[in-house]
Amino acid sequence: MTRPGPPVQVVIGVDIGGTSIKGIVSGRDGVPRARFARPTPVREGVDAVVEAIVETASALRDVTGGDAVPVGVGLAMPGVVDREAGVARWAANIGWRDLPIRRLVADRLGLPVEIEHDVRAAAMAEVSAGAARGLREVLFVSIGTGLAGALITGGTVVHGFGGLAGEIGHVPAFPGGELCACGQRGCAEAYASAASVARRYARLSRGTAVPAETVVARAADGDGSARAVLDDAVVALTRMVLGAVLLADPAVVVLAGGMAGAGAALTDPLSERLAGCLLWRTPPPVVVSGLGADAGARGAALFGWHAADPLLSAAPVARSDECP
Repeated sequence: MTRPGPPVQVVIGVDIGGTSIKGIVSGRDGVPRARFARPTPVREGVDAVVEAIVETASALRDVTGGDAVPVGVGLAMPGVVDREAGVARWAANIGWRDLPIRRLVADRLGLPVEIEHDVRAAAMAEVSAGAARGLREVLFVSIGTGLAGALITGGTVVHGFGGLAGEIGHVPAFPGGELCACGQRGCAEAYASAASVARRYARLSRGTAVPAETVVARAADGDGSARAVLDDAVVALTRMVLGAVLLADPAVVVLAGGMAGAGAALTDPLSERLAGCLLWRTPPPVVVSGLGADAGARGAALFGWHAADPLLSAAPVARSDECP
């Protein structure tokens, strides 16, 4: 009679957004074994959101099966994240402030928990198994409702002094330009986030709002208003990315988020403008995320392994000098 082998260790990764909460279970190979998603009950308050996070992790734990044992949980979330303290300092789209989320979730689940900013977590997932696999110097840019980035250097994600590294959406791309939600004028985010592209196109075309991906497609079809909005977005992205490239010399720039789904219609003009600003050197290639909507949860799972064993690297990275 064949004896069953020892249980397989797995982790739970939960990506918390203002609209939805997405979770996965994965083993050491990082491949999702199960998924679960549900709406984020923002209107019901912070306690309801925490409960939804616990319910998501619990549902995933329940479907792991007898051959798998969850050993840690990783949470990826927006806003200002104090990873060391385990506290969600602030998130405008969720409404929490100074929430000890690591302790709250760990107490409910009985499992060790690690937290990380959602964009940084997604960046580490791309390095581990996505478009930047094996690279140790990476600039990751998320183009969604907002515009944010993550810098990985030496295989480690940069947090900064106050945990605020990566807020490159507030680089002044057009000084004195349009008002940004942060209160400044001319920020790259006010021109190049998916929300801004949709808003600016609706205003310029005097039409109804359409998704940013549709604006990119209409620009390719010769729509003048869409072309003007996309040109401004590409200029803003170029000026934003340029500073990071000159400072950190990444091997690749990875674009993620809904607008990155435009593919070459976005990466080609951005690459061309970037090359025009770097005549004395070869610019890094600009590529689209290889993990798509899974990146946040898969990145969270990486930090789940760190929760299980703090001596582990959150994301083992193989050395490579080549862009995939």
